[in-house]
Amino acid sequence: MVCAKDEKIEKGRKARIDCTVVASNIHKPLDSVQLFDAVRVIARLLTKARDDFGIKIVLTDHRRRAKKRMIGIQYAKGEKQRIPLYKDLLKVTRKTIGYAIRAEEILARHCSADPLLLGLFGEIKHYGDLARKVYDQTYRRVVQGESVPAGQKVFSIFEDHTDIIIKDRRDTHYGHKICLTGGASNLILNCVILEGNPADTELVETMLDRQNRIYGRYPLKVALDGGFASKDNLVKAKARKIKHVCFSKKRGLKATDMCRSDYVYKKLRQFRAGIESGISWLKRSFGLTRCTWKGFRSFKCYVLASVVAANLLTIARKKLATT
Repeated sequence: MVCAKDEKIEKGRKARIDCTVVASNIHKPLDSVQLFDAVRVIARLLTKARDDFGIKIVLTDHRRRAKKRMIGIQYAKGEKQRIPLYKDLLKVTRKTIGYAIRAEEILARHCSADPLLLGLFGEIKHYGDLARKVYDQTYRRVVQGESVPAGQKVFSIFEDHTDIIIKDRRDTHYGHKICLTGGASNLILNCVILEGNPADTELVETMLDRQNRIYGRYPLKVALDGGFASKDNLVKAKARKIKHVCFSKKRGLKATDMCRSDYVYKKLRQFRAGIESGISWLKRSFGLTRCTWKGFRSFKCYVLASVVAANLLTIARKKLATT
């Protein structure tokens, strides 16, 4: 942004804000598949500890049985067929978790002298803890008939940071919500990677204040998606001396309350639509549809790297156009 400001490509006086979702690199988070993943990963790690390091671990490999139950659940025609298969898969998972707990106690006495064994101990503990969470949520849902809140669920033992994002009460995504601020130059001025699924109405202050920290001043005109609209957010934006605030859906607000006139509101509403094309470009050309890197820290790096790459290309195009 400093380069764009120095080159007079982007002044930051006009901004548009919208949110999108970047998916994690996971398969559909079915409970049966996650239970099988837990069994096979823990069994593989325990087998490695026994065969490669000579640790005496009591282990019965249930991977084949778990896979059969998982496939059976997917092809079951109804609850009458599915529940017994789930119960057997839960039994197998419980046994495997028990092997992992006993292995942790044994490895804790041996791993201090071997860094490789210490790393293996950490992996077994990590996946063991996640396996217990998956077992718990599946048992509560399938056996007890309980509705498990999204905040208490694990959607992947490999990408356990993954959130569930339900957009417009119809589309379900697994990944993280990101909030973007675009400028008149088509540069992405700000990018926030969020945890959980906060409502858009909760993000207005954060995005405006971050814009102030980046440019040392608030923009004169701001256009936001309809999900950000509320009387409270309009008051907060006006308190920051933003002259024109446009929500693409009025939500009971009048255009003249947000902007100087209906004409200004209409122009800002058209300007806001440009962030949609910017998001589409990021997804199509810079891989922002799905993050292929592992871990939440890498997820953040992937998203920011995509945004930076898009900004560099935009700046290069602007400079070429002026030469």
